[in-house]
Amino acid sequence: MSGADLTDLLDARAIAQLAERARQQAAEGGLKLLGSDGLLQSLTKQIIEAALEAELAEHLADGRDGAQGTATGRRNERNGRRGKKIATEVGPVRVIVPRDRAGSFEPAVVRKCARRTSGIDEIVISLVGKGLTTGEVAAHLKEVFGVETSKETVSAITDRVLEGMHEWRHRPLDLVYPVLIIDAVHVKIRDGAVANRAVYVAIAVTVHGTREILGLWAGDGGEGAKTWQVTLTELRNRGVKDCCIVLCDGLSGLPEAVNRVWPRAIVQRCLIHLQRNSFTYASKRDWPALSRDLKPVLTAPNAQDAEARFLEFAEAWEPKYPAIVKLWTQAWPEVVPYMAFDREIRYLLTSTNAVESLNARLRRAVKASGHFPTELAALKRLYLAILSLDPTGKAPQRWSNRWKPVLNAFEMAFDGRLHPERDSAAGVKTGDTP
Repeated sequence: MSGADLTDLLDARAIAQLAERARQQAAEGGLKLLGSDGLLQSLTKQIIEAALEAELAEHLADGRDGAQGTATGRRNERNGRRGKKIATEVGPVRVIVPRDRAGSFEPAVVRKCARRTSGIDEIVISLVGKGLTTGEVAAHLKEVFGVETSKETVSAITDRVLEGMHEWRHRPLDLVYPVLIIDAVHVKIRDGAVANRAVYVAIAVTVHGTREILGLWAGDGGEGAKTWQVTLTELRNRGVKDCCIVLCDGLSGLPEAVNRVWPRAIVQRCLIHLQRNSFTYASKRDWPALSRDLKPVLTAPNAQDAEARFLEFAEAWEPKYPAIVKLWTQAWPEVVPYMAFDREIRYLLTSTNAVESLNARLRRAVKASGHFPTELAALKRLYLAILSLDPTGKAPQRWSNRWKPVLNAFEMAFDGRLHPERDSAAGVKTGDTP
């Protein structure tokens, strides 16, 4: 309920009396907003109890149980009250819940067996999504709201998102994406023994220049073409009929799977990751020089010039770091496509801020938990981290502030493929090769 709706429900005179009473208590040094016997707790208790009484009155007036509402055939009516302590956003509140004789009253304000309001659940889900562990969330609730809870209860509350996660992972997708990025986050799963597992994240750049996270998949230990074909076929079955460029970090078997699922897609090695992988073989003091000598390779106007610049790089660095030259030589077939793109598309492929910010959030969530009891627990934690980026789902993150030049470059390089509905109207199939 919004603040405006609540103001409409409250009588202006009652608000004035409440304000005057609060002023008098403050003058006497006894005003408390939160905590035991605080003003907000008292007000919350009265509002909840009044709502429960109104709900029961409506339930009995509607005669929803009829004349046979009880086992004895007597008319359903009020049947006393019982106390109940619930956790709220202003602290623990003990309310009096009215009952009916038939036991069919199902209050909406505080549901049967519920020990907390929905606001507490939302706070828990938000805190876990921000990276706090279940123990830290339980400690936070006790410190701020005075609510005693356990780590098991916190975990049970977050289980509410499992249904939403299933729907999110199977939702329909766009017909085409200019760029699809496959990345991985490594988690520890405690399945008998703690083992490292990869969770793959599919991130897409939409035709509107925004970032969309398409899904999460737990790796089964294999990265062959068969495994990737199952994953990509799932994306195609969810509506993705074409991708212009698939960006990845040298995942084994992925190029073959992409060619089977989207024959016209170009598989491009992520050059940012390739550079970082190169630095693992070099002393830190050589990083600036390596980066400087690699820049002419990445900014070459065409593939021939890039190969010439790479040969110069190899001649200079192979004696000292042969592993770096070997790494680039093996990855070269997946580097070459980059050289044929317009500089605007190159800019898009190397502007990784949207990916890095997501990865930072995911890795922080994983690091906070240490390890997970099951694969589902790991996926749930990562989904909550993604959900916390935009809980409303109404503020998609833009990939680039200069999207229009990039869109024009894609239209020229991939003629008609960004708008397959136009091709369909013209009688051209999306899967036709140029």
